[in-house]
Amino acid sequence: MRASSRRKRNPGGIDLSPMLDVIFQLILFFLVSTTLAVLPGITVNLPESTTAQGTDAGGITLTVEKDGRIWLNGEETSMDSLDAALSSVDVGAREKESYPVTIAADSEVTNGVIVRIFDALRRNGFSAVSLRTAGQT
Repeated sequence: MRASSRRKRNPGGIDLSPMLDVIFQLILFFLVSTTLAVLPGITVNLPESTTAQGTDAGGITLTVEKDGRIWLNGEETSMDSLDAALSSVDVGAREKESYPVTIAADSEVTNGVIVRIFDALRRNGFSAVSLRTAGQT
């Protein structure tokens, strides 16, 4: 009688469950840690410019719609309360003169409204103002 010297063989497969666990954890980490940019739902038809230079100024954004509504950093305000809203803006340790302000006005907004906004900005100490335009495509 012959003794069986055969060994049981391992099927040789690779267990992928630890790798899948790690990948799932990485996906969850990136989903939770990613900040999504929330853009305001204000529709403005910006004027066209062929010489505009793009910048990412941050700071204050004043949006003026063609019907006269004014938005300060996504919150609606009026021309009468613009001075109070600008004076309450927290600029941190920066000086107001160098704090960036971007005006995104509809192309149908009159020059008089823009001048009144510039006056309100100057009364509150802001002087680093830029106008947002739509670049030529």
